[in-house]
Amino acid sequence: MPNSTTALPRLNALTTLRFLAALHVVLFHMRVTGVLPGGPWWYQNFSSVGYIGVNLFFVLSGFILVYTYANTTVSPRRFWQARFARIYPAYALSLLLSAPFFFFAVRHLDIPFLAWSKQHLVAACVLTLTLLQSWFPEAALTWNAVCWSLSVEAFFYLAFPLLLIGSKEFTRRSLFYQIAGWSFLSLLISVLYIFLHPDGIDKINSRETTLLWKNILSFNPVARLPEFLVGVFAGRLFLSARNNRRLATPLVLLGVFVVAALVLVADRIPRPLISAGFLSPAFAAIIYGLALRPRWAAFLETRTLVLLGDASYSLYLLHSIVIPRVFDGTPSLPWPLRATLAFLAAVAASLLSYLLIEEPCRKLLRPRATQSRRSAEC
Repeated sequence: MPNSTTALPRLNALTTLRFLAALHVVLFHMRVTGVLPGGPWWYQNFSSVGYIGVNLFFVLSGFILVYTYANTTVSPRRFWQARFARIYPAYALSLLLSAPFFFFAVRHLDIPFLAWSKQHLVAACVLTLTLLQSWFPEAALTWNAVCWSLSVEAFFYLAFPLLLIGSKEFTRRSLFYQIAGWSFLSLLISVLYIFLHPDGIDKINSRETTLLWKNILSFNPVARLPEFLVGVFAGRLFLSARNNRRLATPLVLLGVFVVAALVLVADRIPRPLISAGFLSPAFAAIIYGLALRPRWAAFLETRTLVLLGDASYSLYLLHSIVIPRVFDGTPSLPWPLRATLAFLAAVAASLLSYLLIEEPCRKLLRPRATQSRRSAEC
């Protein structure tokens, strides 16, 4: 187990995993916006649950933050400054690029999830700029809709220094209990929504974006906190154990089996259960297994995939801006070519954002004392 003077190796396979999760979200949005609506049934099921990529982001975030900071003395101010340097520059870029459509839409269009923003434009702008939009159910999807998850992450970052201290003394058995307990709580919240159906029983599987309690379940930072905590305690478990690489493949296969089983029945179970707590331990198993660096996973550490993983944050933020513009701007081309060009444009935009915005701004804004930990972070 590394000490505070030992640089932790970067877990490149987990960086690539971040790209795969972002790609799943991209496929989901390409499906719901009609860019890639068809395909075989298994693809339709897989892309229809692409939002579980955000669930994976939350678990992975908790795991990596513990892996990076557990054996150091964490200054909350420096930690928050480092997190701001990590997320806000690309976040601000996404708001800048999406601003023309957003302000046009709230003035001239009747888009349901922007109805509240249309009536409270100043409040919507302030909440989004300050990463507070997810605390208000009607405002969660305002401006650049995918940014709701960054509002949730901001809450996780705010709480992390305290969580890091609070999780320090747990035994290995207690860590298992914590992972199981928080996963159960997340599942319980979804089950209660299904049985109590506060938005109406006919709305349980609704895709509407203006349902009060559905939005709380989906976007409220406290409701999503258990997913982050599963990652935190899985990270503690990883650092506390004498890790056996032989466990890597069974753990990854177990997690993949659970996710695959979900995909197979995604159209036959209530939607609130799909991103519920039982997926968090499955994702934790995949993350833990890949962190053990099994030999077969060496391809996940190739330079190209790791670069795409590094740029996956920008891909997540920018894809819903770039893809519709490119797709709608090439109506004379065949449909498959339009979709391919739109996707490649989003990837290219993410790489440019990473190289020209994320990394330079991170180096400029990041506190110097944390520069040595850069290699360990996703």
